[in-house]
Amino acid sequence: MSALEKVSTGIRRSRRNLIKVGAIGGSAIFASLTALRTPAQAAPGQNPPGPGQNPPGPGQNNDPCFLKGTTIRTAAGDRKIEDLAVGDLLPTVFGGTCAIQWIVRYPHKSDQTKPWVKDALPVRISRSALGPDMPHADLYVTKEHALLIDGVLVTAGSLINGTTITLYDASEHNELEFFHIKLARHNAIYAEGVPCESLRNFDENAVNFVEYPRRYGPPPIREVPCAPLLSCTGARREIKSRLRSAISPWIDHRQKLDIIRDELEERGFAVLRDRNSSHDCRVSA
Repeated sequence: MSALEKVSTGIRRSRRNLIKVGAIGGSAIFASLTALRTPAQAAPGQNPPGPGQNPPGPGQNNDPCFLKGTTIRTAAGDRKIEDLAVGDLLPTVFGGTCAIQWIVRYPHKSDQTKPWVKDALPVRISRSALGPDMPHADLYVTKEHALLIDGVLVTAGSLINGTTITLYDASEHNELEFFHIKLARHNAIYAEGVPCESLRNFDENAVNFVEYPRRYGPPPIREVPCAPLLSCTGARREIKSRLRSAISPWIDHRQKLDIIRDELEERGFAVLRDRNSSHDCRVSA
């Protein structure tokens, strides 16, 4: 990349992140005012939470999960996550091939007359968003599900860029079903070709939670992650991250996650340009 291209890229990065800071700040203020005026309600299809309780379901309590239909790499070839079973062998990033101990399941329904609750929606990571053919098909995970990128685990919600990594609106569905895979210890497995974390923390809101203690006894409360875990979800943390990226062309204090997100955002624009160019060529032909 030439010096001029580096300057141009830096200016675009600064402008983009300053716009994001303004959008995040405005959304946070609006959400705070709305919360003051609106009584707490349960998510569509769920019972209202009791005192001191959070409503269950993916995204409502930060459960990392894969959407039904996600292709998982197994020792016998790629299979849909809903077709896997305890004992199936999965290639992992750390520690070779491991057997599935348990598969957690969360069915999640929506009131057809209302849009989905935003926090319940998965992140859509489009094909090639992370690199050439990475993922090799669109990957759908909840916002707190971490992907292994450059040796660190990064939550999908921290990578949303509005182009190739977006929040999936699921408007054509009135039910979403999520799954996650428990191995003997926390690891990274391959989903649509992308290394993603296995189940790390247990949640009793899973509809089949009782299966695990029946088979293995009391579950571990919290496992040590297989790699450093990074996240900037939440308005305050995201604003700080965006500001570091905004001033980086002049004073670069970006952290690892900031750099990964900035690079994937640049890639997102490049992928869109390539797709649009290919479409124009087909139309003209």
